[in-house]
Amino acid sequence: TDLMDNFTIYFGHVLSNSFYPVLQRAIGVGSAFEGWSPREQDVVYRVLVPMTPPRGHSFRLELNTAGQRHVRNFRVRVQLECTCTRERRGEKMLCFLHHPEEELRRNQDPSLLHTLCTGSYLDVQKTARWFYQLVRAIWPALPQSHNWHLVLLPSRRSCRFKVTNGRESFQIEMLFGVRRGDSDIFVGSQPREARTPSTTWPETYAVAEAKFFKYIAREAPPDSLHLKCLQFFTRLQLGFGFSTYTVKTIVMHLLNVVPVSQWRRRDFLQRLVDINESLRLCVEVRRLNHFILGNRRLPEEITLPPDVQMAEPPNLFHHLVQESAAHSQAMSEY
Repeated sequence: TDLMDNFTIYFGHVLSNSFYPVLQRAIGVGSAFEGWSPREQDVVYRVLVPMTPPRGHSFRLELNTAGQRHVRNFRVRVQLECTCTRERRGEKMLCFLHHPEEELRRNQDPSLLHTLCTGSYLDVQKTARWFYQLVRAIWPALPQSHNWHLVLLPSRRSCRFKVTNGRESFQIEMLFGVRRGDSDIFVGSQPREARTPSTTWPETYAVAEAKFFKYIAREAPPDSLHLKCLQFFTRLQLGFGFSTYTVKTIVMHLLNVVPVSQWRRRDFLQRLVDINESLRLCVEVRRLNHFILGNRRLPEEITLPPDVQMAEPPNLFHHLVQESAAHSQAMSEY
């Protein structure tokens, strides 16, 4: 967290007068920050860096209805905004819309449309390459660079790197996204399917899920073992066909209906039985509802856009409905 805060401060310095996205403070997401990593020996610390439009630009999110029915994909349209009034107030910026192209070329850096976009849309892969350049350039200025060694790792839709000091090493993945209004829902860089187009930004619920775990941690008694239950089951099924996200979703649903006072040490065995039974039932009926989409029983502090709250919850086990062989395999693995 200290490292990412330092990065954010330097991002602000380096980008203050540019026409690249404005980078906000990173938000820790995923198992490492939620406290239940299934593999403690190779934890990846994932952070989501919110991006807002630079001066003279705006972002408009467009839902892409083509293709996958079970994934909500967006595109981020970048539009130029008139800044003539800012110029009249003495700000040193030419209006991209109303100044001659020749003057803009001579006297001002190119707009975001000409750096990180494909056509009118923000490009994930170009943005990832830009992040890598930023991290490489800023690293020598950070206090951590005196004692730690930076190793950049390959990725097309995020910025992955490792820092080591000879005794310890941390692997970090910087995802980036655009917030939907004032909500806890983002469109992000992390794909949910292979060959995701570079201008496609899938809707991500990682921030809302991390917020849910923080809420539970505040409400739960000190000896609550809800994270141990989740960790136990995610480790148990490593190597089987059930994803860690399947188990996490089942546990989140249970945490939402079973009072937090009933996840103490004395309840450990019963809660494991509950998770086991929930998994069996979901596989049998071939249905596991998404935890965030369409859930109207979330804590009030988790803010959802109306269309997310009112949506029909997608079935995470839709493939078991479509393929009887997959269902037989899932029953066998259970």
